[in-house]
Amino acid sequence: MASHFTIRATTPGDRDWIKPFITDHWGSSVVVAHGTTYFPHDLPGFVAADRESYVGLISYRIAEGSCEIVTLDSTRPGLGIGTALIGAVKDKAKKFGCARLWLVTTNDNLDALGFYQKRGFVLAKLYRDAVTEARRLKPSIPLYGIESIPIRDEIELEMML
Repeated sequence: MASHFTIRATTPGDRDWIKPFITDHWGSSVVVAHGTTYFPHDLPGFVAADRESYVGLISYRIAEGSCEIVTLDSTRPGLGIGTALIGAVKDKAKKFGCARLWLVTTNDNLDALGFYQKRGFVLAKLYRDAVTEARRLKPSIPLYGIESIPIRDEIELEMML
């Protein structure tokens, strides 16, 4: 099935749909990673849309010479939407002079680990029991994730730019 979509930067007017979109994909409008609480609807990002709807969203933050991908979601996996959104952030990060593009995922998210590595990211760090600590900030994080794998650790992946 062919998919035609466009990518554009998010705008303040997108906040009204981003917040429920994040909630649908993350169980809350708040994301916690490496001890930091994020509100993706307040972060810069890019949106993928087709003629009828929003089909993907990526949020990021730039700090200290690197760019962190905070969230990445596609409503239609396998059509290149996530890859295109990463490309948009990668281009933005290069324009800002970032040397590194990075992200954190959890140990249960095997699909994400494969997806990012296929796109040139490498495993950088393991944070043992980081999700256990994150539950103090966001108690709604489930104990078990994909395929009933206990969610305990955060894994940092990176790509040098």
